[in-house]
Amino acid sequence: MTTHEQAPGPGPVPAAPAGAWQADPPPAAPVGVREAEPQGAEPPGTAPAGVLEADPPRSAAPGPEGAGAPPAERRQGRDRYLDLLRSIALVRVVAYHVFGWAWLTILFPSMGVMFALAGMLMARSLDRPARQVIMSRVRRLLPPLWAFGAVTLTVLIAGGWNPLKDTGEGAAWGLVRVLSYLVPLGAPPYPFGDDWAMQAAGPLWYLRAYLWFVLASPLLLWAFRRVPWAVLAAPLALTAVVGTGLVSIPGETGEAVTDFAVYGGCWVLGFAHHDGLLKRIPRYAAVSWGFLVMAFGLWWASGHAGAGGWNLNEIPLAQAAWSFGFVLILLQYAPSWERLPGRLAKWDGLVTLSNNRAVTIYLWHNLLIFVAGVVVSQGYRLPFLAGERGDAALDATYSMWTFVVVWPLIALAVLAVGWIEDVAARRRPRLWPNGAAGNRAGRRARRA
Repeated sequence: MTTHEQAPGPGPVPAAPAGAWQADPPPAAPVGVREAEPQGAEPPGTAPAGVLEADPPRSAAPGPEGAGAPPAERRQGRDRYLDLLRSIALVRVVAYHVFGWAWLTILFPSMGVMFALAGMLMARSLDRPARQVIMSRVRRLLPPLWAFGAVTLTVLIAGGWNPLKDTGEGAAWGLVRVLSYLVPLGAPPYPFGDDWAMQAAGPLWYLRAYLWFVLASPLLLWAFRRVPWAVLAAPLALTAVVGTGLVSIPGETGEAVTDFAVYGGCWVLGFAHHDGLLKRIPRYAAVSWGFLVMAFGLWWASGHAGAGGWNLNEIPLAQAAWSFGFVLILLQYAPSWERLPGRLAKWDGLVTLSNNRAVTIYLWHNLLIFVAGVVVSQGYRLPFLAGERGDAALDATYSMWTFVVVWPLIALAVLAVGWIEDVAARRRPRLWPNGAAGNRAGRRARRA
């Protein structure tokens, strides 16, 4: 069983992803959460408009009982450290899906980071009525998904696929499953064995898991603020039950429950960071426990490696433990930057852009990797690469060239459909929201 990312792997033809339809992010969306934002030109850290989006600053919510009061003061504005983590997570998801290197799942557990940031932002918003918060997030999630589903289903149906007949489950159930392209409560159907369709559907598991977490967050946060340690530990315990085969839940229900368990600990760590619980734990204690949990994850992976080796995406309990410990340490050291410091400042525009278009990047990146592979494959037709030596050279660098080509394609997707995230957030549509307009407006205001 895989819990998220699927790696195409290098080669002249993009390989089909592993598992039924899941992918790590990734993504993505990359892939997060979102909240209302002001109209007009954005400052350098304008909140993104989608699943991975950050909320505007709010006052601290009450901390968990028995854990002490939350910090009296919180920085206002965007936290660029968290924005940077989200951007790194998205790049890592794309890199994993291009190269398929198992060690990337250990180097940076992107999905755990993204779910933790989403949980933190959800906790920040739930000082307002839960129904209002849930509706806001669902509203911002669905339009980008509808655009993606419209393109995917149109191409599939134009190619002769009939979801009412070709799923093997009957017309009624086929129609119900197609509705997952509208509201991601279940797994979307696609013609199994079709490489590009499997690539396209891969990242949609994240939207399903995210939606489940959003719906469960009011109850989870209520429980966390009463018994914080029990709620923090519960997802790891649940993963030990459903992610190891001790209890087997068949079908997509089992996949959904496993995803919820594997990343539930990271989501709740987001609650803990927002409420200030992590800052009240001595750093040496938090870091020590984080490394112990990560060490357990690696120990478990060493005895349960599959065909992908130490690919944590294929080992749910190892993924849950490693991601939990990794995120705990990241959040314990969170510096709360108002601006990216030093040499990181030159990446400010790209960090702002990726946060504002995280949903678009995460939704489309896997399909665009397939397209990039097709483009790179045309290199075998070039005269100067004719012959065995030319083929061998392109074989050896195929994944690298795919990684290079996919980024311009992602940029085109941002320009073509990224503005849908703004419409979903009820903002003025922007083609390339990298903060440049806000920077110029700020400079003019300072000069005035």
